[in-house]
Amino acid sequence: MTTLIKNVHVLTMDDEMKEYKKGYVLIDEENISAVGEWKEQNIQSDEVIDGSGSLLLPGFVNTHTHAGMIPFRSLGDDVPDRLRRFLFPLEAFMTKGLVKASSAYAISEMLLSGVTGFCDMYYFEDQVAEVCEEFHVRAVVGETIIDMPTCDSSDHSGGLSYCETFLPKWQGHPLITPAIAPHAPNTNTNEALEKIVEMSKKYDVPITMHVAEMDYEMKELAEKYGLTPFGYLEKLGFMEQPFIMAHCIHMSEDDIALTAKYAETAKIAHCIGANTKSAKGVAPVKAMLEAGLTVGLGTDGPSSGNTLDLFSQMKLFANFHKTYEKDRALFPAKEIVRLATRGGAETLGFHETGSIQSGKKADLIMVETESVNMFPIFDPYSALVYSANPSNVQQVWVNGRLLVENHQLVEHDLKQIRSNLYKQMDKFVAEAKKRM
Repeated sequence: MTTLIKNVHVLTMDDEMKEYKKGYVLIDEENISAVGEWKEQNIQSDEVIDGSGSLLLPGFVNTHTHAGMIPFRSLGDDVPDRLRRFLFPLEAFMTKGLVKASSAYAISEMLLSGVTGFCDMYYFEDQVAEVCEEFHVRAVVGETIIDMPTCDSSDHSGGLSYCETFLPKWQGHPLITPAIAPHAPNTNTNEALEKIVEMSKKYDVPITMHVAEMDYEMKELAEKYGLTPFGYLEKLGFMEQPFIMAHCIHMSEDDIALTAKYAETAKIAHCIGANTKSAKGVAPVKAMLEAGLTVGLGTDGPSSGNTLDLFSQMKLFANFHKTYEKDRALFPAKEIVRLATRGGAETLGFHETGSIQSGKKADLIMVETESVNMFPIFDPYSALVYSANPSNVQQVWVNGRLLVENHQLVEHDLKQIRSNLYKQMDKFVAEAKKRM
């Protein structure tokens, strides 16, 4: 099937950052087959969409989240030690069915906000992958490894055994990339971390991990090994593998220089919303980018950043980094939109997406500009960063498939998805209330 989108303002996010103010894009099955200025050409297609008054751009890519954690949203948001008081204890009550229902809800939320691809880290990731397949979204799906019993394994580091089945099952899938997700350098044994590197090599899959997020993580590794997390992980061989490092808040100039030596493999998922909400700090993204590192934006989980949309992250990114660096002109809106789209795609290894170019996969979003918050538009990138919100997302395509039309899911019923999740949450909610 072919789809022609015409009379639309196209933001290609290609190397030249080309725009077509009255442009068109032709989708042929999964791929973009043509893009350019619309001049009433005689282009044959099965479907024609008039995009007048709308912006068309590559889909947003959420580089770090935990789709199974919707039940934790708004729980203990202002509690200092939230991780150990709420998150770790309540994860014992996460079931296969609850994670699956939560993931369906989280993916719905992401799609409706223009997120066409994401990187997940949680438990029961086989179920998460099944939901991704059902929803036809692009995803890196990582099973958590941690040195404690979990909801999907009674063994310490039980995720290693889980991965031996999970990784080969999803290897080679056109939309889903299985991954290994050690929780953090200080929550895994040295032996487990060595096995993770070996497994990454064996199955040729990426690794994703929280790195340099916690101050006590920094202290613990310094006391134990005399190294920062980056030096420690380099020593273990992580940097030589496809490696998505989430947070990197406490990244020094020396750490940046070390990581830059592995810029082809080591990428950074920057979660400004979650990091600042928890008062952990602002990662030195300006220095990262100047050193040639690849950075994408992430929301973190719905328990940490509360929302799963990148409009929030783009606005927070602009506000915090301009204030942090005391430079209003830092990070023009065009650069921030690039981080949310192409930067995210490059971070997750989605090389066939991230820009609107002939031959690339059709992961696209159309943002309407008729709503009250979108007038006037002098700069479309500024409108996306500072004015827009998820409600402005009108259409979403992943791999050429229309998944959102007129602000609604095409293939799924959001009310039913929410009802299914609510039914799975009974025991979790009861346990959560005991800790409040």
